[in-house]
Amino acid sequence: MFDTLKNPFALVGRLLLASLFLPAGIGKLTGFAGTVAYISSAGLPVPALAAVAALLVEIGGGIALIAGAGTRLAALILAFFTLVASFVFHAYWAVPAAQQYVTQLLFFKNIAVAGGLLTLAAWGAGAWSIDGRGAANHRPSSE
Repeated sequence: MFDTLKNPFALVGRLLLASLFLPAGIGKLTGFAGTVAYISSAGLPVPALAAVAALLVEIGGGIALIAGAGTRLAALILAFFTLVASFVFHAYWAVPAAQQYVTQLLFFKNIAVAGGLLTLAAWGAGAWSIDGRGAANHRPSSE
């Protein structure tokens, strides 16, 4: 049963992961000044450049996941981005006790997302993807 669902599950998984990144990236683009202010409040250097990098990673990575194009590299970049963002923006160990629960929840949600992205990087996008179409065209003939 799972073999027949492998490609639909891979597609749905990619779409669900993209649903986190693509809207976030578009939000950073449309609310650029607020994004820069938020990044600045975390003490990161060159917050405008960091905001541009974040929106490019999220929008570009989200589109790559949807299309299944360059999926493994996109998933690796998004996993790294997500892990860094978790430690910088969801450091639950460094916030007041009243904020720890939600911040910890966001931190571990991001850790789980990074895990899903690493799994996607390991196994690829599946046959229902641009990557999968290219792989099917390069398989040796059995004739």
